[in-house]
Amino acid sequence: MALSVAVLMDPIGAIKIAKDTTFAMLLEAQRRGHALFYMEQGDLAVRDGKAWARLAPLQVKEDPSGWYSLGEARWQELTGMDVVLMRKDPPVDSQFIYDTMVLELAQRAGVKVINDPQALRDCNEKLYAMSFPQCMAPTLVSREAAELRRFAAEHGEVVLKPLDGMGGRGIFRVKTGDTNLNSMLETLLAGGPHGEGRHMVMAQKYIPQISAGDKRILIVDGEPVPYALARIPQGNEFRGNLAAGGRGEGVPLSDRDRWIVSQVAPELRRRGLLFVGLDVIGDYLTEINVTSPTCARELDKQFGLNIAGQLFDVIEHITSGNRAA
Repeated sequence: MALSVAVLMDPIGAIKIAKDTTFAMLLEAQRRGHALFYMEQGDLAVRDGKAWARLAPLQVKEDPSGWYSLGEARWQELTGMDVVLMRKDPPVDSQFIYDTMVLELAQRAGVKVINDPQALRDCNEKLYAMSFPQCMAPTLVSREAAELRRFAAEHGEVVLKPLDGMGGRGIFRVKTGDTNLNSMLETLLAGGPHGEGRHMVMAQKYIPQISAGDKRILIVDGEPVPYALARIPQGNEFRGNLAAGGRGEGVPLSDRDRWIVSQVAPELRRRGLLFVGLDVIGDYLTEINVTSPTCARELDKQFGLNIAGQLFDVIEHITSGNRAA
């Protein structure tokens, strides 16, 4: 059955198709005969309580010199779509939240929205991981500079990160006694004169196994892809994120990886989070990526997989109404 599939994403003209997971999804949907429609943030609206979107027919091809073509965009009710792929990158700011609210109206009218809009609001990619403390290294989230300093002193070496970042941006590694600690906290907390902060900051005990890579484990409807992409820091860089220059190397899931998945996946599935990326360093879960997880294309290439195909098997199944409860 051919579906109408809309995608909300960042500008398609700026993506790197060799690494873009959303592009892999679009290629797979088109290969299956589904009709594609494109929108960006700003192309959603609500009219008389109904979700509308300015949608442009989209065609894609595996060609770095010209990978997409768009038809004329026009406003229409989103109920004309069978599926919406919500693939907007962070930050999860007020505009992102408003978009999920519009998409929730479409969902209530019968459109399948992936991932679930309410779950995108509820599951901050840093904080949500703390719902599974048995899987995590010691972690503190606070607006209080003094508490964050105490945590750093207790553990000797920590990583500090904002709650709304992606791609390794705004992440600091710091040791006890580092004279830059106060400056780092001021930057992250956007703090006032008495050490109080306007922004929450996450501090995690530094995990030395980062040298072997920050593993991205992709989960499709509760089932893990059997290989992870270990994003290995290069040179003097401690961040493994590909956007920060890390090198991606595929590795089989370890027993510990599979145990972490077993702890997290049932709740992901319950919340309607069909496509998720877990970040694991050593034995520890560090983040749960729900907005626009990546690394599918790298794993596909290294292991002959079709991860977008796995996802569309699920999408077609649930759209036909055959998914088991």
